[in-house]
Amino acid sequence: MGLRMANLAVLVLFASIGAVAAQYGSPDAAPVYTSPSSAPPVPSPPGSVPRYISPVVVAPTASPPSTATPTPPKPNPSPSARPSLKVGYYQSSCPRAEKIIMQAVRSATSKNPGIGAGLIRMHFHDCFVQGCDASVLLDPTPANPQPEKLSPPNFPSLRGFEVIDVAKEALEKVCPGRVSCADIIAFAARDASFFLSRGRINFQMPAGRLDGRVSLFGEALTFLPPPFFNLSQLVANFKAKNLDEDDLVVLSGAHSIGVSHCSSFTGPLAPNPPAMDPAFATKVLSQCPLLSPNISGDPTVMQDLVTPDLLDNRYYTNVLKRKVLFASDAALLSSQQTSIKVLENVFMPSRWEMKFAKAMVKMAAIELKTAANGEIRRTCRVINN
Repeated sequence: MGLRMANLAVLVLFASIGAVAAQYGSPDAAPVYTSPSSAPPVPSPPGSVPRYISPVVVAPTASPPSTATPTPPKPNPSPSARPSLKVGYYQSSCPRAEKIIMQAVRSATSKNPGIGAGLIRMHFHDCFVQGCDASVLLDPTPANPQPEKLSPPNFPSLRGFEVIDVAKEALEKVCPGRVSCADIIAFAARDASFFLSRGRINFQMPAGRLDGRVSLFGEALTFLPPPFFNLSQLVANFKAKNLDEDDLVVLSGAHSIGVSHCSSFTGPLAPNPPAMDPAFATKVLSQCPLLSPNISGDPTVMQDLVTPDLLDNRYYTNVLKRKVLFASDAALLSSQQTSIKVLENVFMPSRWEMKFAKAMVKMAAIELKTAANGEIRRTCRVINN
Protein backbone atom coordinates (compact mmCIF):
# COMPACT_ATOMS: atom_id res chain seq x y z
CA MET A 1 0.00 0.00 0.00
CA GLY A 2 2.78 2.42 0.99
CA LEU A 3 4.64 1.80 -2.27
CA ARG A 4 1.50 2.34 -4.37
CA MET A 5 0.87 5.63 -2.55
CA ALA A 6 4.44 6.75 -3.17
CA ASN A 7 4.19 5.85 -6.85
CA LEU A 8 0.86 7.69 -7.12
CA ALA A 9 2.41 10.74 -5.47
CA VAL A 10 5.26 10.66 -7.97
CA LEU A 11 2.84 10.46 -10.90
CA VAL A 12 0.87 13.43 -9.57
CA LEU A 13 4.09 15.35 -9.06
CA PHE A 14 5.22 14.62 -12.60
CA ALA A 15 2.01 16.10 -13.92
CA SER A 16 2.30 19.17 -11.72
CA ILE A 17 5.77 20.17 -12.89
CA GLY A 18 5.33 19.71 -16.61
CA ALA A 19 6.48 23.26 -17.21
CA VAL A 20 9.73 22.54 -15.41
CA ALA A 21 10.21 19.39 -17.43
CA ALA A 22 9.74 21.31 -20.64
CA GLN A 23 12.37 23.82 -19.58
CA TYR A 24 15.04 21.35 -18.49
CA GLY A 25 14.35 18.40 -20.76
CA SER A 26 13.45 14.77 -20.21
CA PRO A 27 14.77 12.91 -17.14
CA ASP A 28 15.98 10.22 -19.51
CA ALA A 29 18.31 12.62 -21.27
CA ALA A 30 21.88 12.49 -20.10
CA PRO A 31 23.24 15.85 -18.87
CA VAL A 32 24.92 17.88 -21.60
CA TYR A 33 28.41 19.10 -20.81
CA THR A 34 30.60 21.48 -22.71
CA SER A 35 33.78 19.92 -23.99
CA PRO A 36 36.57 20.35 -21.45
CA SER A 37 39.77 22.03 -22.55
CA SER A 38 42.91 19.99 -22.91
CA ALA A 39 44.20 21.40 -19.64
CA PRO A 40 42.41 20.11 -16.50
CA PRO A 41 40.02 22.68 -15.04
CA VAL A 42 41.09 24.44 -11.88
CA PRO A 43 38.75 25.50 -9.04
CA SER A 44 38.22 29.21 -8.47
CA PRO A 45 40.92 31.00 -6.48
CA PRO A 46 40.31 31.28 -2.73
CA GLY A 47 39.30 34.91 -2.98
CA SER A 48 36.33 34.37 -5.31
CA VAL A 49 33.40 32.71 -3.56
CA PRO A 50 30.48 31.57 -5.74
CA ARG A 51 27.30 33.48 -4.98
CA TYR A 52 25.53 30.37 -3.71
CA ILE A 53 28.18 29.82 -1.01
CA SER A 54 27.53 33.01 0.88
CA PRO A 55 29.22 32.51 4.26
CA VAL A 56 32.96 32.93 4.43
CA VAL A 57 33.01 31.85 8.07
CA VAL A 58 31.12 28.66 8.87
CA ALA A 59 29.69 28.19 12.35
CA PRO A 60 30.50 24.62 13.40
CA THR A 61 28.39 22.48 15.66
CA ALA A 62 29.68 21.77 19.14
CA SER A 63 32.24 19.03 19.59
CA PRO A 64 31.28 16.20 21.96
CA PRO A 65 33.47 15.51 24.99
CA SER A 66 36.53 13.46 24.11
CA THR A 67 38.10 10.70 26.16
CA ALA A 68 41.54 11.65 24.83
CA THR A 69 44.08 13.35 27.09
CA PRO A 70 44.00 17.09 26.28
CA THR A 71 47.11 18.96 25.23
CA PRO A 72 48.28 21.93 27.33
CA PRO A 73 46.04 24.92 26.63
CA LYS A 74 47.20 27.62 24.26
CA PRO A 75 46.76 31.23 25.34
CA ASN A 76 45.24 32.35 22.05
CA PRO A 77 42.74 31.09 21.16
CA SER A 78 41.51 29.46 24.35
CA PRO A 79 41.32 25.64 24.25
CA SER A 80 37.55 25.66 24.61
CA ALA A 81 36.91 28.22 21.88
CA ARG A 82 35.09 26.90 18.86
CA PRO A 83 37.26 27.17 15.75
CA SER A 84 36.02 29.33 12.89
CA LEU A 85 36.42 28.03 9.38
CA LYS A 86 37.12 30.46 6.57
CA VAL A 87 37.90 30.43 2.89
CA GLY A 88 41.57 31.08 2.17
CA TYR A 89 42.62 29.92 5.63
CA TYR A 90 46.10 28.89 4.42
CA GLN A 91 46.78 31.92 2.22
CA SER A 92 49.46 33.20 4.56
CA SER A 93 50.68 30.09 6.39
CA CYS A 94 50.83 27.74 3.38
CA PRO A 95 49.83 29.51 0.13
CA ARG A 96 50.29 26.42 -2.04
CA ALA A 97 48.23 24.11 0.18
CA GLU A 98 45.04 23.90 -1.87
CA LYS A 99 46.94 23.61 -5.15
CA ILE A 100 49.08 20.75 -3.84
CA ILE A 101 45.98 18.85 -2.68
CA MET A 102 44.18 19.53 -5.94
CA GLN A 103 47.13 18.15 -7.93
CA ALA A 104 47.08 14.92 -5.91
CA VAL A 105 43.35 14.52 -6.50
CA ARG A 106 43.62 15.34 -10.21
CA SER A 107 46.34 12.74 -10.67
CA ALA A 108 44.36 10.03 -8.87
CA THR A 109 40.96 10.70 -10.46
CA SER A 110 42.39 10.95 -13.98
CA LYS A 111 43.63 7.38 -13.60
CA ASN A 112 40.63 6.03 -11.69
CA PRO A 113 37.44 8.08 -11.20
CA GLY A 114 36.41 5.60 -8.52
CA ILE A 115 39.09 7.01 -6.24
CA GLY A 116 37.36 10.38 -6.47
CA ALA A 117 34.10 8.75 -5.41
CA GLY A 118 36.01 7.24 -2.50
CA LEU A 119 37.30 10.66 -1.42
CA ILE A 120 33.79 12.12 -1.36
CA ARG A 121 32.61 9.14 0.66
CA MET A 122 35.61 9.50 2.99
CA HIS A 123 34.58 13.08 3.74
CA PHE A 124 31.11 11.88 4.73
CA HIS A 125 32.41 8.96 6.81
CA ASP A 126 34.94 11.15 8.57
CA CYS A 127 32.52 13.93 9.53
CA PHE A 128 29.76 11.64 10.80
CA VAL A 129 32.12 9.95 13.29
CA GLN A 130 33.92 12.16 15.84
CA GLY A 131 33.26 15.13 13.56
CA CYS A 132 35.43 16.35 10.68
CA ASP A 133 38.75 15.51 12.32
CA ALA A 134 40.45 12.88 10.11
CA SER A 135 39.76 10.17 12.71
CA VAL A 136 38.93 7.83 9.82
CA LEU A 137 42.59 7.97 8.71
CA LEU A 138 44.11 6.58 11.91
CA ASP A 139 45.76 3.16 11.59
CA PRO A 140 45.51 0.47 14.27
CA THR A 141 48.11 0.60 17.04
CA PRO A 142 48.82 -1.57 20.10
CA ALA A 143 46.99 1.04 22.18
CA ASN A 144 44.04 1.15 19.76
CA PRO A 145 43.91 -2.04 17.66
CA GLN A 146 40.38 -1.35 16.38
CA PRO A 147 40.04 2.19 14.95
CA GLU A 148 37.05 3.24 12.85
CA LYS A 149 39.05 2.58 9.67
CA LEU A 150 38.61 -1.17 10.31
CA SER A 151 34.88 -0.99 11.08
CA PRO A 152 32.54 -2.70 8.54
CA PRO A 153 31.20 0.58 7.08
CA ASN A 154 34.79 1.47 6.12
CA PHE A 155 36.68 -1.78 5.65
CA PRO A 156 37.45 -2.91 3.04
CA SER A 157 35.34 -0.57 0.92
CA LEU A 158 36.64 2.92 1.80
CA ARG A 159 39.19 4.17 -0.75
CA GLY A 160 41.48 7.11 -1.31
CA PHE A 161 43.79 6.90 1.71
CA GLU A 162 46.86 6.93 -0.51
CA VAL A 163 45.76 10.25 -2.07
CA ILE A 164 45.65 11.85 1.38
CA ASP A 165 49.11 10.41 2.13
CA VAL A 166 50.56 11.85 -1.09
CA ALA A 167 49.10 15.29 -0.40
CA LYS A 168 50.23 15.31 3.23
CA GLU A 169 53.78 14.26 2.36
CA ALA A 170 54.05 17.05 -0.21
CA LEU A 171 52.61 19.61 2.22
CA GLU A 172 55.00 18.63 5.00
CA LYS A 173 57.93 19.36 2.68
CA VAL A 174 56.64 22.82 1.82
CA CYS A 175 55.07 23.97 5.10
CA PRO A 176 55.55 21.40 7.87
CA GLY A 177 53.03 21.26 10.66
CA ARG A 178 50.65 23.77 9.07
CA VAL A 179 47.90 21.87 7.22
CA SER A 180 45.64 19.48 9.11
CA CYS A 181 44.69 16.09 7.73
CA ALA A 182 41.03 16.99 8.34
CA ASP A 183 41.36 19.95 5.99
CA ILE A 184 43.10 17.75 3.42
CA ILE A 185 40.08 15.40 3.42
CA ALA A 186 37.67 18.31 3.02
CA PHE A 187 39.67 19.87 0.17
CA ALA A 188 40.11 16.48 -1.52
CA ALA A 189 36.35 15.86 -1.44
CA ARG A 190 35.78 19.33 -2.89
CA ASP A 191 38.30 18.74 -5.68
CA ALA A 192 36.99 15.24 -6.42
CA SER A 193 33.49 16.72 -6.81
CA PHE A 194 34.92 19.28 -9.23
CA PHE A 195 36.80 16.83 -11.42
CA LEU A 196 34.11 14.13 -11.44
CA SER A 197 31.43 16.66 -12.42
CA ARG A 198 33.67 18.08 -15.18
CA GLY A 199 33.81 21.40 -13.39
CA ARG A 200 30.07 21.84 -12.90
CA ILE A 201 30.31 21.48 -9.12
CA ASN A 202 32.77 24.22 -8.25
CA PHE A 203 32.91 25.75 -4.79
CA GLN A 204 35.24 27.03 -2.09
CA MET A 205 35.84 24.94 1.03
CA PRO A 206 36.45 26.86 4.25
CA ALA A 207 39.32 25.50 6.37
CA GLY A 208 40.80 25.65 9.84
CA ARG A 209 39.96 22.20 11.21
CA LEU A 210 42.09 20.31 13.71
CA ASP A 211 42.82 16.59 13.72
CA GLY A 212 41.34 14.37 16.40
CA ARG A 213 43.11 11.83 18.58
CA VAL A 214 40.23 9.39 19.08
CA SER A 215 39.10 6.74 16.58
CA LEU A 216 36.78 3.94 17.71
CA PHE A 217 35.59 0.91 15.74
CA GLY A 218 32.12 0.92 17.32
CA GLU A 219 31.38 4.57 16.61
CA ALA A 220 31.44 4.00 12.86
CA LEU A 221 28.69 1.41 13.34
CA THR A 222 26.75 3.77 15.58
CA PHE A 223 26.84 6.97 13.55
CA LEU A 224 27.12 5.95 9.87
CA PRO A 225 23.70 5.12 8.34
CA PRO A 226 23.57 1.59 6.89
CA PRO A 227 22.17 1.03 3.39
CA PHE A 228 19.01 -0.63 4.73
CA PHE A 229 17.78 2.38 6.79
CA ASN A 230 14.25 3.62 6.11
CA LEU A 231 13.47 7.31 5.61
CA SER A 232 12.65 8.15 9.23
CA GLN A 233 15.88 6.52 10.37
CA LEU A 234 17.88 8.43 7.75
CA VAL A 235 16.30 11.75 8.67
CA ALA A 236 17.02 11.16 12.36
CA ASN A 237 20.59 10.15 11.56
CA PHE A 238 21.24 13.36 9.60
CA LYS A 239 19.41 15.54 12.12
CA ALA A 240 21.77 14.31 14.84
CA LYS A 241 24.59 15.86 12.80
CA ASN A 242 22.78 19.17 12.23
CA LEU A 243 21.81 18.24 8.67
CA ASP A 244 18.23 18.40 7.44
CA GLU A 245 16.02 16.40 5.10
CA ASP A 246 17.08 18.43 2.08
CA ASP A 247 20.75 17.77 2.88
CA LEU A 248 19.92 14.06 3.00
CA VAL A 249 18.36 14.05 -0.46
CA VAL A 250 21.00 16.30 -1.98
CA LEU A 251 24.01 14.42 -0.60
CA SER A 252 22.50 11.08 -1.62
CA GLY A 253 23.25 12.22 -5.16
CA ALA A 254 26.86 11.17 -4.56
CA HIS A 255 25.58 7.66 -5.31
CA SER A 256 25.67 8.65 -8.97
CA ILE A 257 29.33 7.65 -9.06
CA GLY A 258 31.46 4.85 -7.70
CA VAL A 259 30.80 1.22 -6.92
CA SER A 260 29.20 -0.79 -4.16
CA HIS A 261 30.27 -4.13 -2.76
CA CYS A 262 27.63 -6.82 -3.18
CA SER A 263 27.53 -7.29 0.59
CA SER A 264 26.10 -3.77 0.92
CA PHE A 265 22.83 -4.61 -0.82
CA THR A 266 22.45 -8.39 -0.60
CA GLY A 267 22.01 -10.78 2.30
CA PRO A 268 19.68 -10.78 5.31
CA LEU A 269 21.11 -7.64 6.96
CA ALA A 270 21.18 -5.49 3.83
CA PRO A 271 18.44 -6.64 1.46
CA ASN A 272 18.18 -5.01 -1.93
CA PRO A 273 15.18 -2.67 -2.17
CA PRO A 274 11.99 -4.75 -2.52
CA ALA A 275 10.80 -2.27 -5.15
CA MET A 276 13.96 -2.62 -7.27
CA ASP A 277 13.23 -2.82 -10.98
CA PRO A 278 13.22 -6.57 -11.80
CA ALA A 279 15.41 -6.30 -14.90
CA PHE A 280 17.89 -4.07 -13.05
CA ALA A 281 17.91 -6.46 -10.08
CA THR A 282 18.63 -9.41 -12.34
CA LYS A 283 21.51 -7.56 -14.00
CA VAL A 284 23.28 -6.38 -10.85
CA LEU A 285 22.66 -9.53 -8.80
CA SER A 286 24.15 -11.64 -11.58
CA GLN A 287 27.46 -9.98 -10.74
CA CYS A 288 27.25 -11.01 -7.08
CA PRO A 289 28.12 -14.42 -5.59
CA LEU A 290 25.32 -16.82 -4.79
CA LEU A 291 26.66 -17.42 -1.31
CA SER A 292 27.19 -14.76 1.32
CA PRO A 293 30.08 -12.61 0.12
CA ASN A 294 33.13 -12.08 2.28
CA ILE A 295 36.16 -9.83 2.22
CA SER A 296 38.05 -12.10 -0.17
CA GLY A 297 35.09 -12.65 -2.47
CA ASP A 298 32.90 -9.55 -2.52
CA PRO A 299 32.57 -8.18 -6.07
CA THR A 300 31.59 -4.60 -6.79
CA VAL A 301 28.76 -3.22 -8.89
CA MET A 302 28.51 0.23 -10.49
CA GLN A 303 25.98 2.39 -8.68
CA ASP A 304 24.97 4.19 -11.88
CA LEU A 305 25.06 2.15 -15.07
CA VAL A 306 24.28 5.12 -17.34
CA THR A 307 26.94 7.71 -16.41
CA PRO A 308 29.17 5.70 -14.06
CA ASP A 309 32.14 8.08 -14.16
CA LEU A 310 30.22 11.36 -13.77
CA LEU A 311 29.00 13.04 -10.62
CA ASP A 312 25.67 14.22 -11.98
CA ASN A 313 21.95 14.22 -11.23
CA ARG A 314 21.34 10.92 -13.03
CA TYR A 315 21.00 9.28 -9.59
CA TYR A 316 17.59 10.87 -9.13
CA THR A 317 16.29 9.47 -12.42
CA ASN A 318 17.57 6.10 -11.26
CA VAL A 319 15.62 6.50 -8.02
CA LEU A 320 12.41 7.22 -9.94
CA LYS A 321 13.00 4.22 -12.19
CA ARG A 322 13.81 2.00 -9.19
CA LYS A 323 17.28 1.33 -10.59
CA VAL A 324 19.12 1.83 -7.31
CA LEU A 325 21.00 -0.61 -5.11
CA PHE A 326 20.10 0.37 -1.57
CA ALA A 327 16.89 0.39 0.42
CA SER A 328 18.03 3.81 1.67
CA ASP A 329 17.97 5.06 -1.95
CA ALA A 330 14.48 3.72 -2.58
CA ALA A 331 13.37 5.27 0.74
CA LEU A 332 13.58 8.75 -0.80
CA LEU A 333 10.26 8.04 -2.53
CA SER A 334 8.49 6.97 0.67
CA SER A 335 7.20 10.45 1.48
CA GLN A 336 5.65 13.16 -0.65
CA GLN A 337 8.10 15.76 0.62
CA THR A 338 11.23 13.82 -0.33
CA SER A 339 9.64 12.67 -3.59
CA ILE A 340 9.24 16.33 -4.56
CA LYS A 341 12.90 16.95 -3.77
CA VAL A 342 13.91 13.98 -5.94
CA LEU A 343 11.89 15.35 -8.85
CA GLU A 344 13.34 18.82 -8.45
CA ASN A 345 16.82 17.34 -8.71
CA VAL A 346 15.84 15.40 -11.83
CA PHE A 347 14.61 18.43 -13.74
CA MET A 348 16.90 21.12 -12.32
CA PRO A 349 20.44 19.74 -12.50
CA SER A 350 22.14 23.11 -12.04
CA ARG A 351 20.15 23.72 -8.89
CA TRP A 352 21.16 20.31 -7.53
CA GLU A 353 24.82 21.05 -8.27
CA MET A 354 24.64 24.28 -6.28
CA LYS A 355 22.80 22.61 -3.41
CA PHE A 356 25.29 19.75 -3.38
CA ALA A 357 28.15 22.22 -3.02
CA LYS A 358 26.41 24.02 -0.19
CA ALA A 359 25.60 20.75 1.61
CA MET A 360 29.22 19.61 1.34
CA VAL A 361 30.37 22.81 3.04
CA LYS A 362 27.71 22.44 5.71
CA MET A 363 28.69 18.84 6.40
CA ALA A 364 32.35 19.85 6.62
CA ALA A 365 31.61 21.89 9.77
CA ILE A 366 30.27 19.04 11.91
CA GLU A 367 31.63 18.81 15.49
CA LEU A 368 34.97 20.49 14.99
CA LYS A 369 37.80 19.90 17.44
CA THR A 370 39.24 22.65 19.63
CA ALA A 371 42.81 23.17 20.82
CA ALA A 372 41.92 21.10 23.88
CA ASN A 373 41.14 17.92 21.94
CA GLY A 374 42.75 18.48 18.54
CA GLU A 375 46.12 18.89 16.84
CA ILE A 376 47.75 19.09 13.41
CA ARG A 377 49.18 15.65 12.78
CA ARG A 378 52.61 15.30 11.25
CA THR A 379 51.48 12.02 9.67
CA CYS A 380 47.82 11.45 8.92
CA ARG A 381 47.80 7.80 9.97
CA VAL A 382 49.01 8.33 13.57
CA ILE A 383 48.53 10.90 16.31
CA ASN A 384 51.52 13.03 17.28
CA ASN A 385 52.18 11.47 20.67
